[in-house]
Amino acid sequence: MTEYQAKDFIQTKEGLVFAVVEQGLENGKVLCFLRYRKYGDAWQKLATQQANDLLKTQYPQYLFFSAVKSAHLHAVAVADISIHHQPRQRLQVILAKQNPDKIEQDLIILCQLLQAQAISLQDLGVTGSLLIGAQNSSSDIDLVVYGRKIFHRLRGIIGQLIAADKLQKLDECAWLESYQRRLCDLSYSDYVWHEQRKYNKALINHRKFDLNLIEQQAGHLDLSYQKQGATVIQALVTDAQYAFDYPARFLVEHDQLTEVVCYTATYTGQAEQGEMIEVAGQLEMSSTGQRRLLVGSTREAQGEYIKVIADL
Repeated sequence: MTEYQAKDFIQTKEGLVFAVVEQGLENGKVLCFLRYRKYGDAWQKLATQQANDLLKTQYPQYLFFSAVKSAHLHAVAVADISIHHQPRQRLQVILAKQNPDKIEQDLIILCQLLQAQAISLQDLGVTGSLLIGAQNSSSDIDLVVYGRKIFHRLRGIIGQLIAADKLQKLDECAWLESYQRRLCDLSYSDYVWHEQRKYNKALINHRKFDLNLIEQQAGHLDLSYQKQGATVIQALVTDAQYAFDYPARFLVEHDQLTEVVCYTATYTGQAEQGEMIEVAGQLEMSSTGQRRLLVGSTREAQGEYIKVIADL
């Protein structure tokens, strides 16, 4: 059976490309979000509202209410998938190219640097525009890392390569562009402070790249959750070992809930064990009575955030 994972893309016969947002199926459908539409040989990248409007007017069969997540998403039945774009396979195709373009050349150089640090390229993939060949000269590189252990090794290696001047820290221009793209509910200075200590992004030949962790997680769709309303809490992080996972999870000490779950990359790796955090999100209760706070209930996560307010 084909396995669909977060960061994969799936394409329909209509030339619609959706980013997979959840491992596993719900009602025989892959949970996803429309990202690109094909026009002849060209790709159009779609903003959230554009994507929703297009499906509503032309392809309503791909609109979906997830009972498990209590959320409106997009979803594609397995039978309607014409192409399954997989990051691992795509990376190998690019690495073998005879005439790579400029962004592909930067990706290849980055992979060679990592390979020189004893990183197996079989543990890596590439997502985003490069996954379907929709990149342009200003595109970023979205690297996928399969496995938590290798991901954290890579974070350390990124720091070492920056220190050796083989990679570069993001400069002011790159940070500002990243912040403006995220449209997050943090101040610019708060955003940069949190990001700089993650070591999951840097520059290669002045091009930004990101590391994205994919770790197999059982039971994602086993529990259904119902939203209880928006709330803001402060809590102590007691376990941050899943902080970079997708979804990111922070176990917390709080009288109303046991964990914070995050579906937006902006707040992945946002806090460490022993830190006090303030979180704005949607309070949810599972079918078994467990409570959690969800950040990223919508794609933009407007009004939702995680930020460190103190550490021990």
